[in-house]
Amino acid sequence: MRRSIRCLLPGLIATVLSPHTFACSACGCTLSSDWASQGLTTTKGWRFDARFDFFDQDQLREGGDGMSRAAVAIPNEREVQQYTTNRNYTFALDYSPGSDWGVGVALPWFNRSHGTIAAGDDAVSTSHDQGIGDVRVLAHYSGFDAQRDVGIETGLKLATGSFDRKFERGPQQGETVDRGLQLGTGTTDLLLGIYHFGAFNADWGYFGQALLQVPLNSRENFKPGAGLNLNAGLRYTANETFVPQLQVNARLEKRERGANADVDNSGATLIYLSPGVTWNFSRRFSAYTFAQLPLHQHVNGLQIEARWSASVGLHYIF
Repeated sequence: MRRSIRCLLPGLIATVLSPHTFACSACGCTLSSDWASQGLTTTKGWRFDARFDFFDQDQLREGGDGMSRAAVAIPNEREVQQYTTNRNYTFALDYSPGSDWGVGVALPWFNRSHGTIAAGDDAVSTSHDQGIGDVRVLAHYSGFDAQRDVGIETGLKLATGSFDRKFERGPQQGETVDRGLQLGTGTTDLLLGIYHFGAFNADWGYFGQALLQVPLNSRENFKPGAGLNLNAGLRYTANETFVPQLQVNARLEKRERGANADVDNSGATLIYLSPGVTWNFSRRFSAYTFAQLPLHQHVNGLQIEARWSASVGLHYIF
């Protein structure tokens, strides 16, 4: 069991706790690399994780089906998004004073390019934004029994990211980019979760986790939709250096609300299959890489989604 825990995929929930899937498809990779839910925080001390996620959203979808842009008339009464290219970084620091509980802080940095044809326009408007997103603070507790393999999580997503970025080129130049594509939501969100991890035998381990995210307020006529993340993973730990893992990640999110929300084109149900591997260079230092492939994508209205995503990261235990 100790070997299984030591070889777990390190990190913090991606983009810590799986970011929103917004109306303008500013969704994040839903891969889970949560220290607590996978058992890595069963010992005291500090841990640091740095992670990079890349995903290029260029597949136009309506409901559960993909759409050809050639079949969509331009100009159109609806916005027709063209692409959203995301290069996101997350830097996370976690501390456990003992075996029962701990707390983590994650700072996201977004680099996002977006192109869209607004309703009534016949040309593409573009934006390129980069900067700090919404910081997340998450505490976890697993002292319910001696095994400490069941735990709860609670915390907040703070309103640290900006939400006033403008289009730089095209017919919408100078207009505010849709709130779902901003670096932050402007809201404080409550995070509540539960997790379980364990081992089938000496060579096979597993974990499961559910996390609910609920906005506590609205900001300038915008309130993001509440969301639920469901993650399950299986890992093969016969080799302590090279640890393959397979995850299934799901994101269910309600529609945005407010005068500045894109109510008709927000909210989705997304399910992904995520194969990957962790290299443990030493007991303290490891690297990991994952790909994420869609199994099911159902969106409200007209949105764009990624055909695949990739994540790489480094993890260090002090």
